[in-house]
Amino acid sequence: MSEIRDLKLLVSLAHHKHFSRAADDCGISQPAFSARIRKMEHEFSIPLVRRGNKFLGFTREGEVVLKWARRLLNDAEGMRQEIDALRNNMSGKLVVGTIPTALPFAALVSSHLRAAHPDLSLELQSLSSRQIEIRLNDYSLDAGITYVQGAGPNNIERLYDESYVLIAPDHLAPRQSGQATWAEAAQLPLCLLTPDMRNRQFVDDVFRRIGASPTVVMEANGFTAVLVQVARGNAATIAPRIVAETYFSAQASVKLELIEPALTQAIGLLIKEQNPVPPVIAAFRKAVRRSL
Repeated sequence: MSEIRDLKLLVSLAHHKHFSRAADDCGISQPAFSARIRKMEHEFSIPLVRRGNKFLGFTREGEVVLKWARRLLNDAEGMRQEIDALRNNMSGKLVVGTIPTALPFAALVSSHLRAAHPDLSLELQSLSSRQIEIRLNDYSLDAGITYVQGAGPNNIERLYDESYVLIAPDHLAPRQSGQATWAEAAQLPLCLLTPDMRNRQFVDDVFRRIGASPTVVMEANGFTAVLVQVARGNAATIAPRIVAETYFSAQASVKLELIEPALTQAIGLLIKEQNPVPPVIAAFRKAVRRSL
């Protein structure tokens, strides 16, 4: 059976997708790195890596070994964390996937977590809800902040409801304060997230339900690019209230609560069941609760 240090090689290769960079990350030479990968393949009697002039990915069998390697390394890290916690020395790294609309909340959680445990590092990755589900299952994420709808009911903890506003430059806004209907929003040039994102699918579904055909002039996979278009006066957008309040403060713009219909989506915390629960995960849950 491969040693823990050999499993780390596979995980590093999956991260860097390059033999030399992965070898550097592991602190060994590339020939030694490649030799240890081949030794693992010999032990399992299967090819793990697809090779050409460069790294071409993992074989189907390699993907299975990689998933279990991550799980075993997570368990080993959890053991180390629990031992450290007995000495009041919480440390380690937590990788959390979050849908773009929940990034402001995730950033608040990060602040609470760092305040309680300065030696903990948190890596936030903006991902689609589907990517979060996949990467939780292959143990490349520790937790996910995602939509409750569509997630497994036994694994997700409901956190808050996401409500929506129309953000428009002054010259495009139907009025300067108050509310706007979804039908009014459909009449404006809109910059929205790309169709693969759950937020965009939700927005499109609302427009279909009211029989509106919106004018989408630009798409982006994150709200940063979307809000730049609004700030420059090129388009309006539909965004969660928390995104509008956190990221957008352009003076020549209007934020209007969307009604007819007034809808929300539930956002939740998704963590793969583990027993025992690693101390870092327990600390993260506490930081989440303090952020609500």
